[in-house]
Amino acid sequence: MIAIVLGMLVGNLLPLPSPCAPGVAYSAKRLLRIGVVLLGLQVSLADIAGLGWGMVGVVIGVVTLTFTLTLLIGRLLGLSTSATLLVASGFSICGAAAVAACDGVIDTKDEEVASALAQVVLFGTAMIAVIPVLSGLLGLSEHQAGLWAGSSVHEVAQVVAAAGIIGPAALAVAVIVKLARVVLLAPVMAVLAVWQRRRHDADPASAGVRPPLVPLFVVGFLVAVVVASLGIVPAPALSVIKIVQTLLLSAAMFALGTGVNVRKLLGMGGRPILLGASATVIITLLGLGGVLLTTT
Repeated sequence: MIAIVLGMLVGNLLPLPSPCAPGVAYSAKRLLRIGVVLLGLQVSLADIAGLGWGMVGVVIGVVTLTFTLTLLIGRLLGLSTSATLLVASGFSICGAAAVAACDGVIDTKDEEVASALAQVVLFGTAMIAVIPVLSGLLGLSEHQAGLWAGSSVHEVAQVVAAAGIIGPAALAVAVIVKLARVVLLAPVMAVLAVWQRRRHDADPASAGVRPPLVPLFVVGFLVAVVVASLGIVPAPALSVIKIVQTLLLSAAMFALGTGVNVRKLLGMGGRPILLGASATVIITLLGLGGVLLTTT
């Protein structure tokens, strides 16, 4: 989150010199994909299964319905398919990393990516305060509140912040639920890749190399999840890898943040913001409903 904001400040107040452009592009693409692969090593399928099949079903339902409803609202608002897919991916799965992963799979415009990233920061940061307050007003237990935060808040870091305010019991389950949503990054990106490939093949004007059926970084992410689940990587190595993964994703987010042009964002009007607000409300309500159904 900090890296995105710093990138936005640098990009708008102190533009980077042109010799930095190749490094920024490399960070936004290559380093991002390596970071996403390493993110898979933080996900253990055993931990996710420990939530119970009811909660696993809630996670799948929340992600699927949020993604689908966001697409429908984006269409009603007259937004482009690519812009809507970026928001749907980021808000339903894992925030900025999902936005960037989607950008690596489908054809998008820079301003659409910038808008989706800015909204992840805006609405996700607001959720850090909203979820703990609403949890108290609704009389939820720490366990329930943690499940709600993990199933609703956009970024992993934002989930940690929100659940940490609620309490240690909330934090323990919130991170696992969030990582369950992260696992769904792979199948969603695979479906989008197939859609992009068919769209490419159907366009007579398309030329050049066909888009991959499944992006290599998605395959790498799945392999990393399997490796983590088998428990063959020593804990000290995982701690080091987590630091490296954080650095890589931070570099990628800073690079993406430098491309956020505030003037262009303001010129896009209020429809993208309305889409982000709608997606936030949808996933918040779905997450709450799912948690109440499985815990009461």
